[in-house]
Amino acid sequence: MRRSGLDHLYARLRSPHWPQSLTRPRRVIAVASVAAALVLSLVGVAVAGVFAGTGTGTQAAGAHASSAAGHPPAATSGGHASSGPASSPPGAPVRKAADGTAKTAAPARSPARAQARTRALVTSCRSVAHIGDSTSVGMISPDYLPDPAQRLAARYADVGVRHLRVAASGGRSIVEEMPGQVNGYGVASGWRGEGYQGCWVYALGTNDTANVSVGSSVGLMGRIEQMMSVAHGEPVMWVNVRTMLASGPWSEANMQTWNNTLLQACPRYPNMRILDWASLANPGWFSSDGIHYTSAGFADRAQAIADGLARAFPRGGHSNSCVVR
Repeated sequence: MRRSGLDHLYARLRSPHWPQSLTRPRRVIAVASVAAALVLSLVGVAVAGVFAGTGTGTQAAGAHASSAAGHPPAATSGGHASSGPASSPPGAPVRKAADGTAKTAAPARSPARAQARTRALVTSCRSVAHIGDSTSVGMISPDYLPDPAQRLAARYADVGVRHLRVAASGGRSIVEEMPGQVNGYGVASGWRGEGYQGCWVYALGTNDTANVSVGSSVGLMGRIEQMMSVAHGEPVMWVNVRTMLASGPWSEANMQTWNNTLLQACPRYPNMRILDWASLANPGWFSSDGIHYTSAGFADRAQAIADGLARAFPRGGHSNSCVVR
């Protein structure tokens, strides 16, 4: 019988041929890289970066896709893909900058749909930096969501976001890095160094939880503190996590530990809110691996995140509770 990707990972972790000669920190990174590579291979997309703006349009980063074999992602720096054409929604206007880089405007909203959404939910966040792993890749991918109106940029625009940065990379965690990848902290720090100011959405934790469970020396709270330090008091919404797995590094029990750590951290940061994705995610939205989502799942996740941002940081204030749904 053919083994699943998870079976291969567990067998490798148990194998006597695993490089025991590595020092502890190097071994942890090596183990984490195997874990990250599995998540990458399951989704089949290495890295995708999107910059979207309303009206003038801001720089669009490149989007790169790997094969299902889990090839390493293209080299990135601060969340920018180093090469490759921009991935634009069908029909989106594309312009060329002086350096030849493609620029694209955010997908237009239909007047009726935009008006209905405006009456329902509006956020005070006009600029958003969204940093995520493979559970974000599907929300910006035409392969999963052929209709641009279902993708993350359109959903954010519906609730009033005017400028959006997205860095979504398969296998990404806050600390560990796959070859050629920038970790979550590195992406956030890079954008801060470029002068970004606005709201932050962190859709990270699934891989961090797995990496900690196999021996990383950087704990869950330490990872949260790293990301919160970049925001400098600006609004932050964390998307908590869920899987359908009963055992292993990505088990639902481990995900609950991460979610509980987010809850413990929230009172320390007046600017932090948590979107309770774990309570919103329908089991039917998960793909067969129990970690990623179907197209319907990615569509609902994109809307839930945008709506959650509007509830966490509504126009004229912020929610009184750490947790929003």
